[in-house]
Amino acid sequence: MRRGLFGRLVISFLAVLLVVTASGCGSAEPVGGALPSRLRVGVVPNVSPEKQRALYEPLRAYLADRLGVEVELFVANNYAGVVAGLVAKQVDVAYLGGLTYTQAAEQSPGVVPLVTEVDEETGTPRYWSAVVVRAAAPTRSVADVVAAGGRFAFGDVGSTSGSLYPRMMLVDAGAKCQSDDLNTCPPLRSVAFTGGHDATAQAVLNSSVEAGGLELRILHRLERQGTVAKGALRVVEQREVMGYPWVARDGLDDSARQKVTDAFLAITDPTLLSLMRAKSYAAVSTTDYTEVRQNALRLGLLTER
Repeated sequence: MRRGLFGRLVISFLAVLLVVTASGCGSAEPVGGALPSRLRVGVVPNVSPEKQRALYEPLRAYLADRLGVEVELFVANNYAGVVAGLVAKQVDVAYLGGLTYTQAAEQSPGVVPLVTEVDEETGTPRYWSAVVVRAAAPTRSVADVVAAGGRFAFGDVGSTSGSLYPRMMLVDAGAKCQSDDLNTCPPLRSVAFTGGHDATAQAVLNSSVEAGGLELRILHRLERQGTVAKGALRVVEQREVMGYPWVARDGLDDSARQKVTDAFLAITDPTLLSLMRAKSYAAVSTTDYTEVRQNALRLGLLTER
C-alpha cells in the first residue's frame, strides 16, 4: 500500500505541474519583506474542490489586500496534490490537515506550521473527528462497529480526521488494521476511501457502508445546509484533533512567513472568520503535531525518512 501512496504522490505531483504550468504559476520575484509578488496558496479539498475554491475566495481577497501582493489559490483534487505542490515549491503557503502537514515535512523538512484556527465549536485550536453510523443502527460504540465486521468508509487517505483518527479508534477497539496495507482492517469486511467528509456521510446514509469516519464540524455544516438530515447520522465515538495548520514551504523567507502569520492573527471580520470556521487564529509549532506524527507512523500513514 505504501507503493500506492507513492503512486498517488507522483500522479498528484504531475497534476500540480500541469496546473501551475497552465496558470503561469512559476516562481515570482520577492517584493518588500521578501514576500513573492505572487503568493501561491494551496488548500486541501476537505469538501469537493469546486466548493472549496468558492469557499476560500474571500480569504484569497483578504490576503491579497493585507499583504499587498497577488494571491493565487490552488485547490488540488486530493490531499496529496497539495503536499506535492509544497514539496515542489510550486505552492508557498498551504492549508493542510495535521497528517498532510507531517507527510509534507517528511519529504521537505523545511515545511513549517504557522497558525491554526481557534474552532467555533470547541473554542480551542482543536476540533473533533468522529465515527458515525445511521441513526437507526443498533451500533453503540466503535467496538460494536468492529465486532459487526461490516464495511467502513474513510475520507481521503491523507485526511487527519477522516482517515488517521478513525483508524486509531478502530485499532483501539480491537481492529487489526494493517500498517502495510491500508485497505485491510479485519475483522471489518472491507474499507473504502471516499475522498472527502461529505462523501463519507453520504456513503453511510445510503448504506454503502455501515460506518464511517469524518470531521464532526463538517457533518454539522452538512446538517445546517440540509444535505444531511439532522439526526440521520449518530456519533458513536469522537476524539479531539489538533487543528488544520497553515504551513509555509521550505525556503520561504522568515520575514515572509511572519507577514503571513500576522495576517491570519489580525483577522477580526466575523464574516470571514465564520467562512473559515474560526473564532480567531493561533500560532502553532511543529511540536503541536507530535501526536499526529507518532500515530501516523504507527498506523502506516507515514514512512520515516
